[in-house]
Amino acid sequence: MSAVNYPDQTRFALRDGVTCSTTPVGTVQLNPPHNQQLTDLTAGQLQALKTLNRGPATVSEMAAVAGGDDVAALMDRLADGGLLSVTVRNSGRDLYTIRPFGQPAPRPATSLPWSATLSKFAVLHRDSEGFVLEHPRAWCDLRIHDPRLLALLDGLGAADANLPIAVKSQFAEDLHWCGFLVPDADAEDREFTTRSWSTPDLWFHRRSTLGERTVTQKHFGSTKWAKGQFPQPDARKTRYPGEPVTLTVPDLAAKRSDDPTLTAVLEDRVSTRAFDDARPITVDQLAELLYRTARTRGTHPAGEGEELVSRPYPSGGSVYELELYPVVRHVAGLAPGMYHYDSFDHVLRPVAASDSPTVTKLLKSPSATLVEGSEPQVLLVLAARCGRVMWAYEQVAYANILKHVGILMQTIYLAATAMGLGACAQDFGDTAAFAAATDVDELEECSVGSMIIGSPAPQ
Repeated sequence: MSAVNYPDQTRFALRDGVTCSTTPVGTVQLNPPHNQQLTDLTAGQLQALKTLNRGPATVSEMAAVAGGDDVAALMDRLADGGLLSVTVRNSGRDLYTIRPFGQPAPRPATSLPWSATLSKFAVLHRDSEGFVLEHPRAWCDLRIHDPRLLALLDGLGAADANLPIAVKSQFAEDLHWCGFLVPDADAEDREFTTRSWSTPDLWFHRRSTLGERTVTQKHFGSTKWAKGQFPQPDARKTRYPGEPVTLTVPDLAAKRSDDPTLTAVLEDRVSTRAFDDARPITVDQLAELLYRTARTRGTHPAGEGEELVSRPYPSGGSVYELELYPVVRHVAGLAPGMYHYDSFDHVLRPVAASDSPTVTKLLKSPSATLVEGSEPQVLLVLAARCGRVMWAYEQVAYANILKHVGILMQTIYLAATAMGLGACAQDFGDTAAFAAATDVDELEECSVGSMIIGSPAPQ
């Protein structure tokens, strides 16, 4: 990037998190995530850098204190290292700011046509500072200060009498340089690698992992950001009011000696898609499966206002946000309907009646994966009380929830195999039907997985 190619009103600043200090020998130590040193600076360049360290400045302002020394060369060094943010202005008004978080790309050798369009992976959203345009594979974010520029995102040839052609051209060039534009609307569908990724999948992948955008754990991982601002959501979900169904407790001491070996259940585990309705799963078998895989073994405090949980499967931070909802069609000894498994009391609490339209929808959707389109004897819905995880974790919270879903699914698979039951994990679910059945705000608790459970058909 060349600073001199921007309008004179353009203001430059050290990117967020970067400061500089001068050593006794005149070397400038820059402190981004990875320290860098600038050597061989002239006295005028040092003065210009000190001006920049105090806040945003134009090239003219830095040149005024540089005594004729080459400020543009200094700016190019900083920009090439991804250390400068750039705020483009017109008529005394901020238009947009390029905020790097990684190594800038070289300026494109050729310009894109006016028919160029935004990449399908580009996302425009609002935050506390206004509009920001982001891309999971870009090296920077582009913050839009002037809402007139929003119209240009729908096509760089969009007419706007209030924006000079020079502004539109500069904006287009920067969108291209920052990696937000593609030559045409079909460009990303012609390559398998870009067509195969959906926008939310790629965003989820990049936002829940470390990389150029996130290089420290300041706002990443288990930061407990909400502590002191919001109470931690209770470890125990509020009880459903219906009369609970008492469940038997299996003899785990006997299971330790009588169960098949871990190797046996790992090797014998299969996804069952045919079930025996003439010999359905019993309520005692369902009780044993729930007890062995998902009961709450205990809780313990972890600092003021925090409560951790212990269950048979591992969970990040021991917060255990997952809840199980058996949706019952055919279980010997148990009335059909939707229940919540109260893992603290080891009981089933009624949630919705069997003739409820939402229960019907929940049982119907898995039939696509079963032999002859049959409905499951039991659909075990895995739900997440997301606040338990999101209270402590930043950026990786939902990723952790999905990891926990996989862990619990495998735990259920192995226990079911040891018990001679059939199980089949689902790669989809009706989240809207779950929300309607439970009458709970989806932002508080949502369906994140499901498994079919029952007695397998004879081989």
